[in-house]
Amino acid sequence: MKHKNIAIFVPHAGCPHKCSFCNQHAITAQDALPRAADVQRICAKASAEISNCRNTEVAFFGGSFTAIPRDYMLELLEAVQPFLGENGFCGIRISTRPDCISRGVLDILKMYGVTAIELGAQSMCDHVLAANDRGHTAQDVADACTLIREYGFELGLQVMVGLYKSTMEDERRTLQEIRKIHPDTVRIYPTAVLQNTPLADKLKSGEYQLFSFDEVTAFCAEMLSQFAADGIAVIKCGLHASEFVAQDCVGGFYHPAFRELCEGVLFRRRMTELLGECGREQAVFAVHPSCISKAVGHKRANILHFQSVGTAVKIIGDENLDEYQIELRE
Repeated sequence: MKHKNIAIFVPHAGCPHKCSFCNQHAITAQDALPRAADVQRICAKASAEISNCRNTEVAFFGGSFTAIPRDYMLELLEAVQPFLGENGFCGIRISTRPDCISRGVLDILKMYGVTAIELGAQSMCDHVLAANDRGHTAQDVADACTLIREYGFELGLQVMVGLYKSTMEDERRTLQEIRKIHPDTVRIYPTAVLQNTPLADKLKSGEYQLFSFDEVTAFCAEMLSQFAADGIAVIKCGLHASEFVAQDCVGGFYHPAFRELCEGVLFRRRMTELLGECGREQAVFAVHPSCISKAVGHKRANILHFQSVGTAVKIIGDENLDEYQIELRE
């Protein structure tokens, strides 16, 4: 059964740094901080609408949850308690910074039914973290992950691709370091440059040189493939589609169907490898039924691509194949 989140955004709350890319209003479309009554209203509404809550977590996103004032953090956690337990939601998911994890904090989170912790790692290269004013190091990420695992929480990592001062070599190093940590989940965020951020100023001045969109899409496709092979669930690839992000984005790699674009690149690459150099007038590829639209590509991009080089491609479903697995059928 598909996992669900009841997302409650705590914009900027607790963040000790203003990162170069951050414009929380554009991302969350809100400025006001939720209070206990807001949390209870949201949980009550969701509880009434969801038929089975046992695969649903209440998720505090947007800020650095473990860095907010302790009284406020406890207020939010306590507001969720009546909605947990038997016939209630299965737990609480929070996102925070790697340098805001300690045994004391984890003791509290465990006590209040937190089940999953996501860390904003962003990069595993110290010079990239410093250039983007993250205020933590790659070692902070590794240390926090070790503690979180020790306490038995589900571990998630959030990674940004294409940050200021990052090279493609840096991106590959980050990918390999994340694979070594082997979190339970990953969110991949290609950098969207939002107005009213230091990153936007650097882009305007020419100091920040972006990768090409195709280069980032191809690399994120590689990330999807490698994480899938490792058994790491990618629960997000690209910022969620939002009119606020769309109107505030002044550069970078925002697209409302970014994951679909990446998966299309992944399947096109594999179809090209299977076809090899020999020309075919027709080719039939089998994928898992859930992946047919991914193999076809965004707006049938893959079908049209092969058509342009003289090959009529047909995609069929096969329940015996795994995610991203593809076979050429004679």
